[in-house]
Amino acid sequence: MHTIFVCSDAVGETANTVVQATIRQFNASQVQVRRYGLIRTEDEVRSIVEEAFRVNGFIAYTLVLPELREMMRQESIRVNVNAIDIMGPMMQAFIDTFKDSPKRKVGLLYQLDEEYYQRVEAVEFTVNSDDGKDPSAMKQAHMVLIGPSRTSKTPLSIYLAHKGYKVANYPLVPEVKPPSILYELDPKKLIGLTMNPDYLVRIRTERLKAVGLPFGAKYATGERVEEELAFAMKLYQELGCSIIDVSGKAIEETAGLILADR
Repeated sequence: MHTIFVCSDAVGETANTVVQATIRQFNASQVQVRRYGLIRTEDEVRSIVEEAFRVNGFIAYTLVLPELREMMRQESIRVNVNAIDIMGPMMQAFIDTFKDSPKRKVGLLYQLDEEYYQRVEAVEFTVNSDDGKDPSAMKQAHMVLIGPSRTSKTPLSIYLAHKGYKVANYPLVPEVKPPSILYELDPKKLIGLTMNPDYLVRIRTERLKAVGLPFGAKYATGERVEEELAFAMKLYQELGCSIIDVSGKAIEETAGLILADR
């Protein structure tokens, strides 16, 4: 088992995000991540580095306080452990380019500022608008995701909400006429999600297995999936909305594609 140590003087979310993105690029089923947050002392740093050496792991860290960052650098060199400074080079580039000085205050990402409350409001809106609960709310949404069942509408909506966007989503079913409000919205606000049929069949089959339903249910047959995808594509063309194939894509990747056009 390989071990990566994620260390921070805040909660470590930034370093963890980078580590998880890296892990996905490898066949890394035998990798475990240990997170150490709210680090405040040099002794804590020393202990973590020694443990990383003991298990032959490496460290990814976001330490804002210069004395802790320097201790991590020195200790990792002393015991010959790879330690990756996630924020240091970026902060130095900011200093060198813009001739500014960092606040050196931990946890600024989670300060309760106006942006924080906007994200909270966005998440609340998105949860209340999930799965077509309130079609009238689509007019207040920053974006509306539409697509057949299991095309990642809900997890993608929640991810975007945490970025501060109010998101509504609506499931498309051939037997149910889409709400008329979809035709009233700016097409730039609409995102149609699609997926490779075989891929969607596998996902639906796994879903049936998870909820204890019979594998032969129509929901997960190739014929039904093809019908739903064709229905969705026809609607997307009528609406003139953008279309994203989410087959094999991580939520972050799909979100990146959506936000690139904002």
